[in-house]
Amino acid sequence: MTCKINDIADRNVFEIISDYGMDGLPKVVEILFNEAMRLERTRYLGVEDYERSEGRKGYANGYKPKTIKSRMGELELQIPQVRDSGFYPDCLEKGLRSERALKAAYAEMYIHGVSTREVSAVIEKMGGFKVSSSSVSRATAQLDDELSKWRSRKLGEYEYLFLDARYETVRQVGVSADMGVLLAVGIDKEGKKTILGISTKLSEAEVHWRSFLKSLSERGLHGVKLIISDDHTGLKAARKTVFPSIPWQRCQFHLQQNAGHYVPTKEMKKEVAADIRHIFRAPDMEEAERLLLKYIKKYESKKADSLAKWMDENIREGLTIMAFPEKLRKFLRTNNLAERLSKEIKKRTKKVGIFPNEASCLRLATAVVVEISDRWANSKRHLPKLDDAE
Repeated sequence: MTCKINDIADRNVFEIISDYGMDGLPKVVEILFNEAMRLERTRYLGVEDYERSEGRKGYANGYKPKTIKSRMGELELQIPQVRDSGFYPDCLEKGLRSERALKAAYAEMYIHGVSTREVSAVIEKMGGFKVSSSSVSRATAQLDDELSKWRSRKLGEYEYLFLDARYETVRQVGVSADMGVLLAVGIDKEGKKTILGISTKLSEAEVHWRSFLKSLSERGLHGVKLIISDDHTGLKAARKTVFPSIPWQRCQFHLQQNAGHYVPTKEMKKEVAADIRHIFRAPDMEEAERLLLKYIKKYESKKADSLAKWMDENIREGLTIMAFPEKLRKFLRTNNLAERLSKEIKKRTKKVGIFPNEASCLRLATAVVVEISDRWANSKRHLPKLDDAE
């Protein structure tokens, strides 16, 4: 059996080109697409229209209209149907790539906080056809649903929990406000790192931290041996409420930076930094405590009482890792893991500047961490493997 292009379709194509020139191309593509699908059904059935044959594989069952959005505009297609069959034209499936590309464009713009009305205008300008705000809303709602499912997915056992916070500017009732973006990263028993969660809220810091930590627990986070973070506002109280029995390691890097605020003269800064590093590099807690007391007395004698008092009240918070295997300490002594993640988010959010609302900020930040989470899934272990004796 030989399939030939329909003569009527052939004549229609030439007439349209003759009458409308390049402006008629969308209609030409529409006709050719419809004819290609008709021919595909004919091949599938093994017979021409109205032809009788024992080799027939099924029966044609008319056409179903479908509007496809393409780079040439909207195409009004007639999809051939086959009775009691799963037949669907392959050429149409290939043509739908442009529709999927448009949905990807919706998502990308929506992630960056562009309103559904503005997305509609951009698509109309690029694609040459109108897309309703409701269509964009439906497409982007699917994206929001996927991101929400990721944020609420079940967790498991993670031995080390890294926490960090950064702030983004969001427009709230016509006024710009700072909104907290909280992050949690976990390391499991195999030493692999995973992004556990993200949260954005305009609420007071302690309330936000408490809500975020509680959500991690409710999602199944357990087995945590150590929490690592900077001394973020509200975190200490929230941590003691939700995870009261888990020890806390304060980031040593930021502790050293904080010490600079209490150094009385510029000339003393290098000396103080070296002394604090000496404490942090001690082989065990006993030696670290001895060095701490030594330097407290040293700075008291130098009339740097504020510095000595600060060291006595804060340095021990950076020594919790002394209770953990020495091989792991350099990986747990700072919050660099979570802070690098924060910087990745910042690279994307700084292009937005001020977010139009809280939802747009959460959307972009979540999309970024999901991408990074996928990369981490195939990365090597973050922590070295311990021997059984360690």
